[in-house]
Amino acid sequence: MTTATESYDMVVVGGGTGGCFAAATAAREGLDVVLLERKSEDEGGYIACGDGIKGKSTFPDVIDRDRLRDEAFTNEGITRGVFENPQTGESIDIPFNQTGAVVDRYEYGQILLDETGRAGVDIHYDTVVNDVVQPNGTVEGVTAVRDGDPLEYESELVIDAAGALSVLQDKTDLSTSTFDTNVNYSQFCSAYREVLEVPEPVDWDDALVFKPTEELGYLWYFPRSSTEINAGLGFQMTQEPVELVDVLKDDIANRAEFAGATVKNKLGAALPTRRPYDSAVHPGYMAVGDAAAHVNPCTGGGIPGAAKAGHWAAEIAAEAISDGDVGEATLWEYNRRVQTDFGKRFAAMDLYNIFGTAHELDELVSIITSIPGQQLVDAIGKTGTANMSLGLKLKTLVETFGHWDTLYELYKIQNAATSLKDVYDSYPDDPDHFAAWQSERDGVMDRVYDITGADPKY
Repeated sequence: MTTATESYDMVVVGGGTGGCFAAATAAREGLDVVLLERKSEDEGGYIACGDGIKGKSTFPDVIDRDRLRDEAFTNEGITRGVFENPQTGESIDIPFNQTGAVVDRYEYGQILLDETGRAGVDIHYDTVVNDVVQPNGTVEGVTAVRDGDPLEYESELVIDAAGALSVLQDKTDLSTSTFDTNVNYSQFCSAYREVLEVPEPVDWDDALVFKPTEELGYLWYFPRSSTEINAGLGFQMTQEPVELVDVLKDDIANRAEFAGATVKNKLGAALPTRRPYDSAVHPGYMAVGDAAAHVNPCTGGGIPGAAKAGHWAAEIAAEAISDGDVGEATLWEYNRRVQTDFGKRFAAMDLYNIFGTAHELDELVSIITSIPGQQLVDAIGKTGTANMSLGLKLKTLVETFGHWDTLYELYKIQNAATSLKDVYDSYPDDPDHFAAWQSERDGVMDRVYDITGADPKY
């Protein structure tokens, strides 16, 4: 069978948040762009997601943001988190001090794809990408199958937005660049979610509800509305496998507000619970979103980071293509933008994951439930670090009696997180200084492993 060839300035693989924002940005920059999506047009945007967005995320201005918000943001009244203690059944409220939202992820995805098409992008659905074209080190396109027919897409640059553990990274020879290949399954989480319709409105439709599990993960209940709930859970792949569906059903069955609930849809996925890739560029090739671990490693939130990363990658790529140079050094500014923005926060948050692997759930819950809510939010979401007044420190010491060694260990992790963010602020301007930067970063990580006794994650 003859393989047909199509040519574009840029090929984007994957129609999620990162892929759509990358493709729309590139098209707005005047490039000829194709986005390849393995799902059908009707199924496009159907992605396993918690649907929660903490804070008022400002998406890049390359699509109709008002339309996206009006049609896909179903609950914009999220003002707090609720942490449920699995030991006692009690819960603590954590005020966010800013308004968050919950989206209908399918509607969000459909609108985003439609807006991407309106930006001038060719979208090829039912297209499964199976390899890259890389004759001399530089990636020059991809091969795929669409409607059963083999195709080759030639391009100046490929943006990998194909999700966690992207197959493209298995197919690409990345040995001649700094692209992060220190990636394995243990740095990821397996997740499952259902969308439930409940007969009576819940009384916590202003909250994101979390409940930790034995498997270094958590259950979540995020209200799309007062009667439509995104319910799910995930577990770290370093732990023993979990029957995700059964665990979720058992917890739902024990909640009175879910009596008589019906399941509208269900889906599973893998997501990164690790720091962002140290480098996500290779000659002719860039990775964005889940494909570069642009996800909050504590909460799994990845929508805002993917939108930013896709936009930045396409801006840098458009300039590189215009200059006729898609080499690693030319694309490097994309790495710097990511790492000095949300990348440093996510890297700092990852230290709390590492801390968690060295302790039992009961002890972790005792510590978490004694830490004031805003400090907890700052540590695992807003900033990656937190500060306490002397009064709060004394109160926390009283409430954590019997766990002072662990609390002191957490204090040292907090200091290490601050140091780590400083290192990320000095991310190099070019690949020539990358090895020295990594060495400095790894020095902080060695201290973390010494403090916690945890096995090295990377």
